[in-house]
Formats: sequence, C-alpha cells, structure tokens
Amino acid sequence: MRRLISTALTATALVAAGTCATAQTTLIYGEAGPNRGVRAEGTKWFVDQVGKLSDGNVMIDVNWGGALFSEKAAVQSIRDGVADLGSVIGVYFPQDMIAYGLADLPIPNSDPWVGMRAVDQIMRTDPQVEKNLAEQNLVYVGTYTTSAVQVGCKGKTIKSLDDLEGLKIRGVGAYGKVFNDLGATPVDMSVYEAYQGLETGLIDCTQTYPYLVKALKFDEVFDSYTELDWGQIGALGIMMNKDSFDALSPEDQQAIMTAGEGLADEFGRILTAANEESVQILRDAGKEVSAISDADRQTLVEASKPYIAEWIERANAAGLDGDGMVEEYRTLIAQYARQRDEKGYPWSSSN
Repeated sequence: MRRLISTALTATALVAAGTCATAQTTLIYGEAGPNRGVRAEGTKWFVDQVGKLSDGNVMIDVNWGGALFSEKAAVQSIRDGVADLGSVIGVYFPQDMIAYGLADLPIPNSDPWVGMRAVDQIMRTDPQVEKNLAEQNLVYVGTYTTSAVQVGCKGKTIKSLDDLEGLKIRGVGAYGKVFNDLGATPVDMSVYEAYQGLETGLIDCTQTYPYLVKALKFDEVFDSYTELDWGQIGALGIMMNKDSFDALSPEDQQAIMTAGEGLADEFGRILTAANEESVQILRDAGKEVSAISDADRQTLVEASKPYIAEWIERANAAGLDGDGMVEEYRTLIAQYARQRDEKGYPWSSSN
C-alpha cells in the first residue's frame, strides 16, 4: 500500500548526551474542488485547527482541484493511500459509503447546521458505522453538507413540478431519480462539469446548492433558480486512511477528531452566510429566483419514499440497521432543530 504520511525531525535542543528532536507529521489531503468558496474555507479552518490542537505536531498539505484524484475516485484513493485523508462525496459511492448515504436521503430538513450535527453524531458514535468503514480501511473525521437541494437552469424556468417534463437535468442520488420519475431526462455528470454542460446545452438544468452559485460561478450561466427545500446532499465530508490514522499518537488522533467534530459548527456558520450571499448575487444579476409551492414540495416528499425504503434495504444487506438509522436520523434532526429554536446557532451572539 502506498503511504504518503511523512515525518520530519526538527531539532529543538542539543545537549551533551545527544540531540533531542520533535517529530512533525505531514498528512496529504486530496480535494477535488477548487481552492475557493465555502468548502475550501471550511477545509482551511479544519487544517488550521488540527495544527493548533496538535501543538504543531500534525500539518496537513491540501492538494486542490483534483490534483491527486477526481471526486469519483476519492474513496478508493484514500483507502489505498494515494492521500492520507480527503473530501468524499458519498453519492458517487453508493455501496462503499452506504452508511454515510443516510445523509443524502430526501428527508425534509433545509437547515445545513441541523443536518450536519445529526449525521455527524451518527457517523461518530455508531459502532456499526465505525466497523463498516474500518473494513474499508477508512475512518470518518468530519462532515460538510451541500445545504438544501435546489435547481438552476439556463434558458428554462421551473416554477412548478409540471415544468420538469422533458428537461435535461443533472441530478444525483434519490433526487435525480425523482426528477426522472416526474418526467425529466437525467444526465450523468459531476457538479464541476455542470457549468460547461449548461453552456453547451448538454443539460437544461442542474441540481445545485446555494453556496455553489458563487463557488462555481453559476450566476454566469443560470437564467433561473428554483428553491425546492426538499432535502440535502449531506454525505459530503472528510475520510481518512485508517493505516495513516492508526500510525498517529493518541494525542494527534484526538486533535484530528476534535477538529473534525467542530467542523459542523464552523461550516454551518460559513454556509449560512454564504447561502444568503449567493442567492443575492443571482437577484442582483437579474436572474429569476422562485420557489415551488408547499403542495409540490409534498409531492416530492411522497415521491421520495420508495428511495428511502430502497436505501434501508441496501443498508440492511450491508449489515447495518437501516430502519434504526433512519429513525435515529429523524430524531436527531428534530433534536437539533429544537436546540436551534431554543438556544440559537452556536455562533450566534447569545452563545
């Protein structure tokens, strides 16, 4: 197995008996996305936190823009040691990331922070999830989210579900399947290819998320943007090669895990502001911003149920308790929503 974890010895003192040195470990991080936008900001925060919490013992070298691997090769690459850790978009790995795929289910919740805290608790504390990942030589570190699933189009507008008929839409996971069920033509491409797909007419619309408007410059190609507030793609986070993790001291492992756990709060803060900014960018550019009706949203929820049941069956087949995980996820969403309503967000002035 190729290992990229490296250790540098820095002399700290010279004494008569010999040389004392402090070991510094550099971990290689693979990121398919660009070095800009909110996820990049969150990643940089995580890197800085690991350095601080480890007292400088662990440094992380981030390779941006798919320099090490594409988003569709992330799991295999991290598992095999092409990088020590990196960002994983779970929807591209429906079997490998079956447990994490819980966060991609179209279960109503449009609040990024609530979704992240709910899935982070499950991924961090559920023994069956830890075992499933360990068998793949992986360790869960922390989570991001896309926030609510929305749709942006070029030359088309979706004001109701009837408008989906015949549209070529880039959609992923259960969301893309529901678009297809409602009359759209699905197109398989990554979100990073969607700009060119819209510009060349390969697609009419793309499943997207508010913050990506700025990060991927979608305001240059979107003519319209429709808020669905239907669910999230929440299986988006940091995985680490287990061999690399196990090679660290317990203190350095804890530094990584503490930084990873804090990512949900910090990214929630970043993302909430960025989502508002991105939608305003579209409005300022004169793009049409609309929302579907509550009745249409309920239609989406009902149309999603078979795909939630399908995930439960696959989770069960993988040795997980699918029903139990869905129930726990719903319970945690309600719990963190209550916490938000009663106490505000962790970054609010009252906390």
